[in-house]
Amino acid sequence: MNKIILQFGLLVFALSIIFFSRMDLPLPDLFFKSFVVFAATTIMLSIITMAFIKAINKTSFDKGRETSNKIDRK
Repeated sequence: MNKIILQFGLLVFALSIIFFSRMDLPLPDLFFKSFVVFAATTIMLSIITMAFIKAINKTSFDKGRETSNKIDRK
């Protein structure tokens, strides 16, 4: 999952280089802004992914607990 997030971040980095180069920015500013966009995108996607996985795990644990309670009652 981390590899997918990193690759998506690199795609956004490359696209932001293209976008910012059309604005005729100096080279250091271009790379700095592209890196900031890359870092923000990667961190945001990582947090969203962790929250999503945590929600899935919580649901599966709750479902497993319900199932074990039903078995114990019989």
